[in-house]
Amino acid sequence: MNRTRRNFIRKTTLASSGIILGAGSMTAKSYKKIIGANDRVRVGIVGFSNRAKGALIPAFNGHSKAQNFEIVGVSDIWNRRRDEGAAYIKEKTGNKVEQWRNNEEMYDKNKIDATIISTADFQHALHTVQAANAKKDVYCEKPFAETMEDARIGIKAVKDSGIVFQIGSQRRSGANYHAASDFIKSGKFGDIVMVEMTWNVNQPGRWRLPKLTSEIKESDTDWKRYQMNRPPAEWDPRKYLEYRLFWPYSSGIPGQWMSHQIDTVHWFSGLDHPRSVAANGGIYLWKDGRKNFDTMSAVFDYGPSNDPSSGFQVTYSSRFTNSAGGTKEIYYSNAGELNLDTNKVSDNGGLSKRHASAMGMKPNKLNGFNLSENAPKVVTSANTGADNMTSLHMLNWMECVRSRKTTNGPVEAGYNHSIANIMTTAALRTGLKATFDEKNQDVLAGGKVFKY
Repeated sequence: MNRTRRNFIRKTTLASSGIILGAGSMTAKSYKKIIGANDRVRVGIVGFSNRAKGALIPAFNGHSKAQNFEIVGVSDIWNRRRDEGAAYIKEKTGNKVEQWRNNEEMYDKNKIDATIISTADFQHALHTVQAANAKKDVYCEKPFAETMEDARIGIKAVKDSGIVFQIGSQRRSGANYHAASDFIKSGKFGDIVMVEMTWNVNQPGRWRLPKLTSEIKESDTDWKRYQMNRPPAEWDPRKYLEYRLFWPYSSGIPGQWMSHQIDTVHWFSGLDHPRSVAANGGIYLWKDGRKNFDTMSAVFDYGPSNDPSSGFQVTYSSRFTNSAGGTKEIYYSNAGELNLDTNKVSDNGGLSKRHASAMGMKPNKLNGFNLSENAPKVVTSANTGADNMTSLHMLNWMECVRSRKTTNGPVEAGYNHSIANIMTTAALRTGLKATFDEKNQDVLAGGKVFKY
């Protein structure tokens, strides 16, 4: 580990512990007084990514006028992305915004109140630490973290700083998901006995950017700053732009897709993380130099840690090589199923009269209904250019920045989906069953701490 990396880890760790003073020395109580109900909230974009352009900024713009929020600048270590970000925001809003070469420069200027973070997967928690130390509210894309070290630093920084934090798990602002959560928690669904989840595509170009990788130059960006606390490596444009294909910059499928779906398991069940995970996978078709799998399957055991005899199983599978089955999330009880693909609750698979009576039991069948009909009524601005859940999620964050209330996606949600992701990654990469050490908050594979 070179001096730069040692200094980075030291600074972020100290920052999250409240040891570094300056802008980060304000208390949470004094910070709450900064943004008044009528004050404009100034926002900096941390990383002008495709996600920022395609969803986050459009969602933000859909509510910015009503909420009195404004994007005032873009921080990106690649000069091309800075220029593109500033041009895009001017095109959409008419405003000329500042360009910052890195986050340190942005926070030193102290011209913002909040940030939207959409950088590389492995940077999210560490960029959150920087924002928290500067007392800036955060909307952060998922996954929250790809290692437990980063996850622990990140959650501590958020909690110590008192900032408003939203993890980009937009299902948590979806009306149908709230209806599903309410129904399960009411007890009317019965105990969860099984969950099946899939995310299948047939996209050889998913997460590939061949044109950009041929155009980017190391001299136009800051490769050392990009790597943060990852092992030092020689310049590689693919690891910079196609990072989702390369561990330890991303876990790939677990961090990108599974994190969305496994988060609903934690939300609906009230359980923080799996008891264990077994998984395997491989690069079976798209042999383009990637290190993350194009196909994977995982089996999760969920339940109280003090009662191994109760709980349920979650199966998750995902592939890039055939799209049949698409995206699926189905919860099962003894009385039927809750299907978040069709948004219907039905008695499918419930205990029939025939099989119940043979055991001296009563049949157990759910009364079917449409989740959408029971979903909470919500109002969102029209023509945001983003999907409805992302739009609602952004609005929820904005409202909570004003009210200082907890968001729909608090930092604990990001921390917990990170545990599940890292357990899955550990099982995939070691071939061993992964478990979780509650005392030390570490993922174990075969009883040993998993590290990249």
